[in-house]
Amino acid sequence: MALFKVEGGHRLHGEITPQGAKNEALQILCAALLTPEEVVVHNVPDIVDVVQLIELMAAMGVRVKRLSADSYSLCAEHIDLDYLRSSDYHRRCRRLRGSVMMIGPLLARFGVGYMPKPGGDKIGRRRLDTHFLGFQKLGASFNFDAGEEFYSVEGRKLKGTYMLLDEASVTGTANIVMAAVMAEGRTTIYNAACEPYLQQLCRMLNRMGARISGIASNLLTIDGVRELGGTEHTMLPDMIEVGSFIGMAAMNRSELTIKNVSYDNLGIIPAQFARMGIRFEQRGDDIYIPQQDNYSIESFIDGSIMTIADAPWPGLTPDLLSIFLVVATQAKGAVLIHQKMFESRLFFVDKLIDMGAQIILCDPHRATVIGHDHRIQLRATKMTSPDIRAGVALLIAAMSADGTSIIQNIEQIDRGYRNIDGRLNALGARIERIDECAL
Repeated sequence: MALFKVEGGHRLHGEITPQGAKNEALQILCAALLTPEEVVVHNVPDIVDVVQLIELMAAMGVRVKRLSADSYSLCAEHIDLDYLRSSDYHRRCRRLRGSVMMIGPLLARFGVGYMPKPGGDKIGRRRLDTHFLGFQKLGASFNFDAGEEFYSVEGRKLKGTYMLLDEASVTGTANIVMAAVMAEGRTTIYNAACEPYLQQLCRMLNRMGARISGIASNLLTIDGVRELGGTEHTMLPDMIEVGSFIGMAAMNRSELTIKNVSYDNLGIIPAQFARMGIRFEQRGDDIYIPQQDNYSIESFIDGSIMTIADAPWPGLTPDLLSIFLVVATQAKGAVLIHQKMFESRLFFVDKLIDMGAQIILCDPHRATVIGHDHRIQLRATKMTSPDIRAGVALLIAAMSADGTSIIQNIEQIDRGYRNIDGRLNALGARIERIDECAL
């Protein structure tokens, strides 16, 4: 096990390029199972979750070639369906939540899909009902073995239908879309997620021969086709990394340029940082953040406290709320952070309170932050990363703190951020990766 030793108080300066989008990559890679032809993907992030998914697909029989540092060729001509019942398959799936998105493609192409309860972040209840209700609407039978925590779906002849999703789940929508593209007839999905990554998936599937309309809306119409072919696809930059770097620059009073951000696909993210008082400039497809010693949180028109809450796209992604929360600790003013979707994602704030932050955890979903306006520097401490996003929020806090902090369980951070210590050290940070046994 490794940890980060972070020496705080060092300002950053320079340019950084975000990696390919983690959440898009997991969907796109699974979509390669829909065709026996070659699928080439570019800008694939070299992070733990993505590498584990690629290794899992290779174990299933997918021919995988690494074409460059961030490009892969995948050919799912021959899939070993017996492997899906093996202990090795169970072991690999249980450590990776993104593996659930293989069920839709397997069901569409082979008529079966098996999956143990997947792993992932421990951020509260993350139910999969939407996925399986959608498969059942298409005509598949569903079974869940509670003792073994094993899901199975079977449906040799899926048929298009109308469905109203109970929640606008991104992974649920992606899974159902991939199952429906080869179903007989027309499928209409209402209350579909419409995040840029879901749009990317739909456009890729259309290039493979699918017939999907309504892309970028919450009403998707899919006319089933008999087969899909190969294609080539490039991932968007990761909007969560972009937001993390904006917050990191502000919190550390640093001058930073974030390159090639695909600004048009960032949605409300830049505007929400502006409401936090953070100045930035769009320069082509880059974001330039100047050094600023202070940033003031806006209030609402009537003077009431600002609330920042997550919501389905085009609302604010929940993956960035931990970043907004930690950045608010050194702002001028107060803000209510309302995490609606995951009931355990704010529990990391006790570490920030230990560091001297003024935070009131109202309940599992809401926290009020009163900013220090940089008058009081956070104190260094020893802490543990509970999940990917909270881990990076704690890293940002440690980088701005007085003294040297220790962050344990950094494997969680590595699941979502490629070589984060090396990339930030190149900008002036002081982050040392150490084997825990060496301490």
